[in-house]
Amino acid sequence: MQESSLPINVLEFRIIFLSFLHWVVEISFNFWYRLGEHLYKINDAVLHSIFKPYIQRLLHALARHCQLDPDHEGVPEDTDDFGEFRMRVSDLVKDLIFLVGSVECFAQLYSTLKDSNPPWEVTEAVLFIMASIAKSIDPENNPTLMEVLEGVVRLPESVHVAVRYTSIELVGEMSEVVDRNPQFLDPVLTYLMKGLCQPSLASPSAKAIQNICSVCRDHMAQHFSGLLGIAKSLDSFTLPPEASVGLLKGTALVLTRLPLDKISECLSELCSVQVESLKKDPNNGISSDPTLFLDRLAVIFRHTAPTVENGQTHPCQRVIQEIWPVMSETLNKHRADNRIVERCCRCLRFAVRCVGKGSAALLQPLVTQMVDVYQMHQHSCFLYLGSILVDEYGMEEGCQQGLLDMLQALCVPTFQLLEHPNGLRNHPDTVDDMFRLLTRFIQRCPVVLLRSQVLGHVLQWAIAATTLDHRDANCSVMKFLRDLIHTGVSNDHEENFEVRKDLIQQVLGQFGQQLINQLLHSCCFCLPPYTLPDVAEVIWEIMMCDRPTFCRWLETSLKSLPKEISGGAITVTHKQLTDFHKQVTSAEECKQVCWALRDFTRLFR
Repeated sequence: MQESSLPINVLEFRIIFLSFLHWVVEISFNFWYRLGEHLYKINDAVLHSIFKPYIQRLLHALARHCQLDPDHEGVPEDTDDFGEFRMRVSDLVKDLIFLVGSVECFAQLYSTLKDSNPPWEVTEAVLFIMASIAKSIDPENNPTLMEVLEGVVRLPESVHVAVRYTSIELVGEMSEVVDRNPQFLDPVLTYLMKGLCQPSLASPSAKAIQNICSVCRDHMAQHFSGLLGIAKSLDSFTLPPEASVGLLKGTALVLTRLPLDKISECLSELCSVQVESLKKDPNNGISSDPTLFLDRLAVIFRHTAPTVENGQTHPCQRVIQEIWPVMSETLNKHRADNRIVERCCRCLRFAVRCVGKGSAALLQPLVTQMVDVYQMHQHSCFLYLGSILVDEYGMEEGCQQGLLDMLQALCVPTFQLLEHPNGLRNHPDTVDDMFRLLTRFIQRCPVVLLRSQVLGHVLQWAIAATTLDHRDANCSVMKFLRDLIHTGVSNDHEENFEVRKDLIQQVLGQFGQQLINQLLHSCCFCLPPYTLPDVAEVIWEIMMCDRPTFCRWLETSLKSLPKEISGGAITVTHKQLTDFHKQVTSAEECKQVCWALRDFTRLFR
């Protein structure tokens, strides 16, 4: 019996021992994190000098603990327990390096490699620690950095693949050194391209190239044709989607630095591979999921931001008009798939932001298609895209009626969706995006919305949605109400101020009492405390609009609150009601309204 139970006891012992080690490591990390934070806040040079030798010893110990096994094959893993430990070590080194000095520490670590011929696992661990602190070193006239960079890009291909993997990560962290020393750019790019062509090194190489592109944009402009070649061959590399998108981001950032007359042609080439992939039949071996190509197009448009003077045609305008038919077809084809439609809307959002007013030719066909698809499939991303269009074109008189028609068409299916049982609670994203859209109207063309027939329905839903305890949705509703009322209080925009003021007075005359009733009820019985500052802003704006009338509304609302709970226990006294009324109506700042709300609502919890 004893012999048969021994393996179980050994297994239990191992589990306990490993748990103990994990506990010790956790305590150790927390200790050093907190010590570093404390010393950073104190900022005492004498105290720092006392701890400096201990931190130096810690860093060398961490480098030893980060070593891979001598018989390890392949690249370091980021997702296993040891990989997570190394990531925590990297974070800790970044937090403590100020105590020993990044320049001095970097030089000491490098000397351990230069002055000896350590095993590959020691070299890899030291390079890993060096990569953690490289960005914290001033690259200006630092010979050690340049020596390290030169040595790394000359590493032979025969070194252990883990050493090459970590050295590529180090090169990516030294992008500022490359920017200050452009003579290194060619050898660095050659080194990274070799890694990009090797499956196990492709991902860190792509990330490093992205970093180089982001920091060395002006120097990289001469290498744009090479980047374009990489972009056209993305699918031939062994890259995860995020690495591919990162490479395209870097390429787009460099594209922005090209002469204006070359941007249009180069952007067209950069987009062409993705557009052709969207057009191809999935039966021909192309992925049937277009999100990969939509994400790539989105990142290109998002980071292509050339400087265009007034009167100049935006160089990206023609390209976006050319790809619109393919985007439209993709949207129609996958209209029922929320995930793909979201990616389409995201891509179109960045395309519109990219060219701004230059996308005017797309406005009518885009709005028409949005409304058409939304009638059948209420994807809330259409509402968000609508808010982008209002933000870009809402101040253009020729576009305002069309945008209002879009809003009214989108409101009908939205309100029908919210009328379902628990509609508000079940569709918080729709509430959030709808009121973002409405807020954009208030910010860009308030009179158009205030005079519209849809405003009454919008306000009824806004009042109903004040009870929703979803953080983002509630915030959007409150911001809409706050901005709506503020437009009749503030003369920030002198144009049409008297008109706006009269229209807001009419709105409050119709909905003011109902709104105050619901806001007070929501605060006391529905909403968590963190929402109260947003509610207070709405109440403050109403009071600023007409304080005497607000005083009467608040008194009526307070009288309607339940004074006792089931069983007859008193919830709130008459004195507490009158004190709260006085605190709010006499407030001279919005924060005083918020404080009064916090104290008052505690009585009902």
